[in-house]
Order: sequence, then structure tokens, then C-alpha cells
Amino acid sequence: MVESAPLINIIVQQADFDHAQEYQRLKDHGSQYGAIVTFTGLVRDMNLGESVSGLFLEHYPGMTEKVLNDLAKQAAQKWSLGAMTIIHRVGQLAINQQIVFVGVSSKHRSEAFEACQFLMDFLKTNAPFWKKELRQGSEHWIQKKQSDELAAQKWDT
Repeated sequence: MVESAPLINIIVQQADFDHAQEYQRLKDHGSQYGAIVTFTGLVRDMNLGESVSGLFLEHYPGMTEKVLNDLAKQAAQKWSLGAMTIIHRVGQLAINQQIVFVGVSSKHRSEAFEACQFLMDFLKTNAPFWKKELRQGSEHWIQKKQSDELAAQKWDT
């Protein structure tokens, strides 16, 4: 499977991130990698048919980074990857702000796409983040979606 251990970069932070800079870091990791796939999640303005005015994210420091690192190591066991970056923001976020960046490099596009999808599916279900939406003057903690659980289950086979 893996020829050498991939570079793994895990960051949990309040500050925004620069998508182009993160892409460049993946690209600079090595010219033998012909594929880079990234995903960037944004704060939506609607959920469950209600207008959303913002999102607040909490996490368990130390534990969160360990879970994300373990997740990246699982991806490295499944696919031959060059580098992985997972950045997740915490704190108060406004509509259309970036929440999460997942980037993967590999020699071939299919591995990069699959690994990125795997990381996002498990990040949505297993990472210790708690999200509170601000909707029409009230706050609502967001529960895991069944669709996210089903997406993660497909990787168990």
C-alpha cells in the first residue's frame, strides 16, 4: 500500500486559512504526486428551512488533534498518499466563512478523491467538534445527521 509515510498536517485554530497557500504546501511536497484534491467547507445561511446567522464551534483541545491525526493515519493505510492537511476552525464564524479544509496529494486522482472523501466522512461523524447554530435569535446545537453516518459506514467494507 504505502511506500513511505505521508506528511500529515493537522491544525485546529480560530483564525481563517488561505486555501491557495494550503494547496501550494501540498503541491510543494513532491513532484511525484500527480493529484491534489481539496475540500473546503463554508458556513451556510440556511439549515432545516431556517435562516442561519452564524455558527459557533467548540472542541476538546488535545483530543481533537489526536482524533484527526489517527484519522489521517487510517487514510494513509488505505491509500498511497504524499501529504494530507486537515484544518478545522473553532470559535464564532459568520455566514460564508471557511470552516474546514481537507487536502490530499497522491500519485493518482482516484486515491486522492477517495482519501479526501474518507477524511471528510469521518471528520463529520467522529471528530470531537460541537456546533451551535444561531438561527433567528435563538441558538441550536447541531446533531449528527443520519446521512453523514451512512456516508461513513460505506468505508467499513
